[in-house]
Amino acid sequence: MKLVPKVQNFLKQDIEKRNGDSMEKRKFGYARVSSTSQNLDRQIMVLKKYVAEENIVVDKKSGKDLEREGYLALKGPMGLRKGDTLYVVSLDRLSRNKKNITSEIKWFQEKGIDLRILDLPTTMADFPEEQKWIKEMINNILIEVLGSFAEQERITIRKRQQAGIEAAKKKGKYLGRPVIAKPDNYAEVMVRWKAKEISSAEARKLLGGVKKNTFYRWVKEEK
Repeated sequence: MKLVPKVQNFLKQDIEKRNGDSMEKRKFGYARVSSTSQNLDRQIMVLKKYVAEENIVVDKKSGKDLEREGYLALKGPMGLRKGDTLYVVSLDRLSRNKKNITSEIKWFQEKGIDLRILDLPTTMADFPEEQKWIKEMINNILIEVLGSFAEQERITIRKRQQAGIEAAKKKGKYLGRPVIAKPDNYAEVMVRWKAKEISSAEARKLLGGVKKNTFYRWVKEEK
């Protein structure tokens, strides 16, 4: 399993051998979870059936966009090249944003990289060269539908999280950072700060040493 520095070192060793289409075709895997608390083991275990473990690149970051270190390394100048194959367990591991999914599929096709999605059997099939257009046509249709599902799932998850927060608030609970109560001298200090008698640093010190972001959140709440 590769973290980004290892990916770059591995690919760097290979860069001198590059010689267009005559180069050896390589296989990579990509696994992703949304947060550092989640586990990648299941994805890696499945990918190892197709790819050597040292060629599996991982990210622990949301699929809402493509700004992920491991994924960007794969797409970089020392990463995937024409003739290579990239395996992912499911389409939503690539992204949960339909627009991004569409653009990435197009990028793989234009670069001559074979994208194989394990839970999408048509991407796993081998077609004769003269029939590859059929495979692409079928996959484009299926990916369009699955991309919509992936994006809708992301929206649904976000709505459920918000509903959970609202429900907890109604029950007197709070999910997230605890609310910091304003000290008794808050109004007096703020008058002095707004009149430019004291700096924000001095104001925060008088308010019990509150953090900068808390201070400005209170300021914003007053607007």
